[in-house]
Amino acid sequence: MAELSTVARPYAEALFGAALDDKASGLQSWSDLVGAMAQVASNADVREAMADPRLDDAQRAQTFTGLLKGEVPQAARNFIELLAQNDRLLLLPEIASQFVTLKNRHEGSAQADITSAFELSEAQVKDLTSALELKFGLKLKPRVTVDSSLIGGVRVAVGDQVLDTSVQAQLARMRDTLAA
Repeated sequence: MAELSTVARPYAEALFGAALDDKASGLQSWSDLVGAMAQVASNADVREAMADPRLDDAQRAQTFTGLLKGEVPQAARNFIELLAQNDRLLLLPEIASQFVTLKNRHEGSAQADITSAFELSEAQVKDLTSALELKFGLKLKPRVTVDSSLIGGVRVAVGDQVLDTSVQAQLARMRDTLAA
């Protein structure tokens, strides 16, 4: 079976193209809507309801659309109907993730997942982000988590690039060097 990311990619690209073409709503409102759709699709009760064989595709699409807050544009309704027809509504979290990646790339930015051994202050995050922006050449949107198993230092992931300066990684490199 194909990986979820492979199956979700064409949908994310098509949705991103539609969002770029929609000058009235704008890319940020589409991003917010896609995030809301992913959140609804992630709900266990919704996942169970969308898998109910008693519902046909139109009922699935209508039910799903009804769960979204606010006005849903016709283009988004059409997208939800397409996903329902192809049994892909539950792929929305992965589609949303890829949509955000495409949006960031379009804006010249990226998500930076920063994992620290200790809580970082806002000033530390700002300084670290500034240094990382120079290194990666992108405007970064930091998402900080704490993992005490790192012992010290930070691990930063930007896309598929990882910069690991944690004590845990340094100890692992020393162990590998001594074992060789």
